[in-house]
Amino acid sequence: MIIQPTILLIEDEFTLGEIIRESLESRQFTVLHCQSGREGLQKFFEAKPSLVILDVMLPDADGFELARQIRQTNKEVAILFLTAKSLPQHVVEGFESGGNDYLKKPFSLEELIVRIKVLLSHDRLLIDESDTADVLELGEYRFFPQRQVLQFHSETKRLSSREAELLKLLYFSRNRMIERKTILLKLWNDDHIFNSRSLDVYITRLRKYLAQDRQVQIINYRGSGYKLVI
Repeated sequence: MIIQPTILLIEDEFTLGEIIRESLESRQFTVLHCQSGREGLQKFFEAKPSLVILDVMLPDADGFELARQIRQTNKEVAILFLTAKSLPQHVVEGFESGGNDYLKKPFSLEELIVRIKVLLSHDRLLIDESDTADVLELGEYRFFPQRQVLQFHSETKRLSSREAELLKLLYFSRNRMIERKTILLKLWNDDHIFNSRSLDVYITRLRKYLAQDRQVQIINYRGSGYKLVI
């Protein structure tokens, strides 16, 4: 018998939460539904789920901050935000706080299920499992992907999980262009305009972080993609 992963659903709207829970359980997922951030965080440490579906506006907590707390102890669990907040800055904040995907309310259950399957699949990993490098060399920079740290001589910069994922993706396609759509599908699972704008923000930030070594550049091919040149 195939045992489906455990999903932790933190959603304060009871009716919506129960509809989601019942729909997922009908597909053989194990679902734990919590209505508060405090209960959700406790269940997270007790159940060790494979995926957290997290409402942003909870009665006792901010979902983005809750994601940051989860990321302090667990870098691997998939986090999917559910929220009515849909402005570009909200989307960026969601990914910066450690989210893997962002689904705006209202949404269809079928779309939610597709996104869950993508997040739980092995394909969501951005690099080959056989590549176990602890440190990657980018000119005079050293990048520690597992620790999400970028080092330039004695200076260190801690990256957000989204920044680290993007830099890894660019590194493993270094010196050749990678299409925007490919980046968006691998990091955000879709190429929606909001995600495209978020990508531009992250590229700008990475360029700033890498600016001390002029030999390291992220080249923009307008409308097509990016290339990390080392």
